[in-house]
Amino acid sequence: MRTPLHASKARLSEGLIHADPSNRGNAPEFARQIDDDDFGLRTGATIRSGSELPDDDECEDLGPRKWWQRSSLLLLLLVVLPTLIVAAFEYGVAADQYVSESHFIVRGQQPNTGSSGLGQLLGLNPMPAPADAHSVGDYLLSHDAIAALQPGIDLTAIFRRPEADPVTRLWSDSPPDETLLKYYRGKVQATFSSETGITTLIVRAFRPDDAKALADALLRLGEGRVNELNNRMLENGLVAAQRQVDEAESLVGDIEGRMTSFRQASRDADPERTSAAQIQMATALQQQAAQARAQFDAMAAVLPPSAPQYAASARKVAALERQVAAVRARLAGSEQSVAAGLGQYEKLQMRQQFAAKRLEAAQSSYQAAREQLLKQQLFIVPVVKPNMPEKALYPKRLMIVATVFFGLILAYALGWLILAGVREHAS
Repeated sequence: MRTPLHASKARLSEGLIHADPSNRGNAPEFARQIDDDDFGLRTGATIRSGSELPDDDECEDLGPRKWWQRSSLLLLLLVVLPTLIVAAFEYGVAADQYVSESHFIVRGQQPNTGSSGLGQLLGLNPMPAPADAHSVGDYLLSHDAIAALQPGIDLTAIFRRPEADPVTRLWSDSPPDETLLKYYRGKVQATFSSETGITTLIVRAFRPDDAKALADALLRLGEGRVNELNNRMLENGLVAAQRQVDEAESLVGDIEGRMTSFRQASRDADPERTSAAQIQMATALQQQAAQARAQFDAMAAVLPPSAPQYAASARKVAALERQVAAVRARLAGSEQSVAAGLGQYEKLQMRQQFAAKRLEAAQSSYQAAREQLLKQQLFIVPVVKPNMPEKALYPKRLMIVATVFFGLILAYALGWLILAGVREHAS
């Protein structure tokens, strides 16, 4: 069956022969190169007269065959070759990396919330994740943790072991702090689970003992961080209570000093007892004076004033009354009296009692605050201790090669679809 393309070629050859009759005898040798762009083939084929023209099947298979060759070449260059390179690196160059894993919980003395067993069974009373657990994980991945690890563990030497490959090892033997921190975070992971409250610590190294040693050191570092948080929380929480205690103690000391000064000025160790003794003495003298006055009045009724007993009784009564007056003058009546000094002393005593009660209340508040803070103390409970790895878990070679292969296949397919759509739109 002759296609329209072959018919066009035949008509073109016959027209050229009729245009130049001298070529009739040389028709078998007559040939001419025709640009295939005029026929839409772009193959550069030579069209010959007679039996040398390509048949229909060859003309139909010429375009798809070359397209298939080009597609196969692109597939090899863009998909197969990169996959082989990655596979050669992973299985021939990439160094084994060992993983040491540990689990721990940051806990405190949880108060009894009074939740029912049914509520706990249904999950209606979930315990919130403490922020301190997140802070411990964040600390283990910080530059402070690197600085704390450096005196005991040489991180640069661990990350630059001779068996490490050139791509995954730490390149510089004296890296900047930022570079070391970035590489360190690629080898150490601390993940907190809000559902279980467990922090998972994963350490990767090129040697099993390095991975375990680093995991042990990080776990000890986390415990030290929790202790530091506890001490800081205790100190900050007791600052106000301690300030109240100090103020109360200062007030008590000031009042005691004023009372001592008062005793020295009055030359009386215990003004209360002195005043009580003075009052008792005044009362006794008054009683004696009253008795002497009664006896004198009785004697005056029977004896004349010239009698010796009369004069003696009168002198006794007068002496007792003078003593009573003197005692009363010492008790009250001037600024130097016992009453005036006793009033000042009682004011100081009232202030001393108030200061003592304030000090007692401040000390009680301090003790209560300390007990409350001690109940809020945190501690790390190791769930799974760091293990000694026996088999390398990284790199995941098969997964990496498969990911690269299927990723390139997908990109190649998307590119082919886009290119086919553009060609179809252009035609």
